[in-house]
Amino acid sequence: MYLALRALNLELVRLPETAHTPQLRTLRAVFWQDVIEQTFAGSPPREPICVLLRHALDSLRDRDPEASLATLRFWTSRLVKMRRKYIDNRPFVSIAALEEYAEHTYSGIMYATLAAAGVQSTVADHLASHIGKACGIVAVLRGVPVLAAPQQQADGRAGRKEPVLLLPLDVLATHGVREEEVYRLGPQAHGFCDAIFEVATRANDHLLTAREMLANLKQGKEVGHAFEHGDEEGHNHEALNVSQEWRAIKHSFGVFVEAVPAAEHLLMLEKTNFDPFKTQSSWKIAWRVWRSLSKETI
Repeated sequence: MYLALRALNLELVRLPETAHTPQLRTLRAVFWQDVIEQTFAGSPPREPICVLLRHALDSLRDRDPEASLATLRFWTSRLVKMRRKYIDNRPFVSIAALEEYAEHTYSGIMYATLAAAGVQSTVADHLASHIGKACGIVAVLRGVPVLAAPQQQADGRAGRKEPVLLLPLDVLATHGVREEEVYRLGPQAHGFCDAIFEVATRANDHLLTAREMLANLKQGKEVGHAFEHGDEEGHNHEALNVSQEWRAIKHSFGVFVEAVPAAEHLLMLEKTNFDPFKTQSSWKIAWRVWRSLSKETI
């Protein structure tokens, strides 16, 4: 299920780059909505991602004949709908809108993965919400140096694509950042690195909250605060005590290791004084992932 969801997410992320007109982007988004519905209905088209997803669903049903696919269908459909909303690479109106986007995409993928693993825990969902939001925000930060510069068309055609800056508009306004200056001057643009710092801080806050939750659970304590999405569809799980919640999280801890690459990228940003144009891939990620799994920390 993990591979199928990640492959689908990657395909949806690439739509703004591979479809060259708004009409074509919309058509492809509608296509994915339709084929996902067909796949969950048991009639996947001969499309690699749909075949992979259907295989994952059939394998899940073989392992647990009573497993309900409704929750998986809900999270997957919500992912496609949110990707369609931002298919034109529009900027986020506010940092709250960016968090909503991350909740519906990266957190949603984690919810679906937990559901596929048979984990029905509100605390696990709560933890996934914070980690997913951090991952979604970091994904936008990673994309800044790529998208904020004119690019060659994805299919190699002549011509350049218009640059876009996806940072929240309220953050840009607070720091006096002008998009055209970023396109011309990069990190030297007025207020740019300060804006990156503010957005990165929000991602780091979610990671700190997730770490605090884990620490409390290990000590047999409650997580410390309410789950803001706990009353929403898909999170209506049977109440568990603290030890049961911790067992559910231990059982599915690999899902939460998504936090490790996000945390590493935030560290790289800090080392470059929040200049995303200077960040590089870290060779330490593999070791940090192993350490996270072995020590059950993020």
